[in-house]
Order: sequence, then structure tokens, then C-alpha cells
Amino acid sequence: MLLTNIETIPGKTITVCHGVVSGSSVRSKHVGRDIMAGLKNMVGGELRGYTELLEESREQATERMKAQAAQLGANAIVNVRFSTSSVAAGAAEIYVYGTAVTVG
Repeated sequence: MLLTNIETIPGKTITVCHGVVSGSSVRSKHVGRDIMAGLKNMVGGELRGYTELLEESREQATERMKAQAAQLGANAIVNVRFSTSSVAAGAAEIYVYGTAVTVG
């Protein structure tokens, strides 16, 4: 499955537009990660536990979007965008969406 954040895929022609596809993942913080993040927050630096959490969420959301596109018969997704939002105290949603297409 080809993914791009632009409207076309260079060197390819879009032959069918299947419509919008999306995927999401909602994750909550882990107590252990919260403790380490609190300590790290005092001295500064990257909160690696949260970085890993968001990376896992992006990957899962993207896989869900790709599966939805494949069910429609698409072989590519164009205009891919990511969004994040807080859905509850300590929980965040990663949402990814794009347009499923067939390219030749």
C-alpha cells in the first residue's frame, strides 16, 4: 500500500477514487510512564515513554486505515493526515485519514 501526504503519486496515475478512509487509536498513559515522565519533567528532556506510546498509536491507526483501504480495493492512499486529541484525562487519540485510490 502506497501512502503519501500529497494529492498524487509521482509517476502514477489515479484510476479509481474509493473515498475517505481512516484509522484511530486511543491510548492511556501507564502509571510507570507517568512516574518517569514526572521525574524527567523536573530535569528536562524527551519523555521517551510518551514518545513510544504515540509512535505505537500512530502505527496502529495507520495499519487500521490501510486495512480499510485494502477492503475497498485500493492500492494507495493520498492526502494522508494525522490528528491528535485528548479524549479523557490521561488518554489521547491518534487519528489518521486520507483518500483511498487505485493507481496504475
